[in-house]
Amino acid sequence: MHISILQPKDTARYRDLMLEAYELAADAFTSTAGERAAEPESYWIKRIADPTGLSVAFGAFDGDALVGTVALEFSAKPKTKHKALIIGMYVKPEHRAKGSARALITAAITHAKSMQSIQSITLTVTEGNSSAIHLYQSVGFETYGVEPMAIHTPSGYKGKVLMWMPLRD
Repeated sequence: MHISILQPKDTARYRDLMLEAYELAADAFTSTAGERAAEPESYWIKRIADPTGLSVAFGAFDGDALVGTVALEFSAKPKTKHKALIIGMYVKPEHRAKGSARALITAAITHAKSMQSIQSITLTVTEGNSSAIHLYQSVGFETYGVEPMAIHTPSGYKGKVLMWMPLRD
């Protein structure tokens, strides 16, 4: 397994992986598979190769197969451009508990730390996703709150755990 920054040539594989994520881990995402399946190819290209530089996506590869992903988004706004946001973390079920998620989040953190302007990283996790919360805590994220009723799922409303990690002293 190796981690690399996704490129435009990875668009179809990335789209397929994320549509699987929206289907199999529906409660982890605020978008639905149906919403994202309707997006044009340009949406997916921008997610992994944003020409404005406001995002970067990483892939976990097992040989040539894309088995996991995570992305960092950055703000262009003067008052918030010091923060990065982790989005779209997903690892295929058969590749979990093998270090892929940890390698992906570590790559994202390392990338954010390499950008002197980025002072902190934030993310959200759906309440009840204890394995994700544990992973993020183990690499240095701290919980700073919970947004109640953040998403509505077939099983009801769920909150989002708000987490952050300072990058500079």
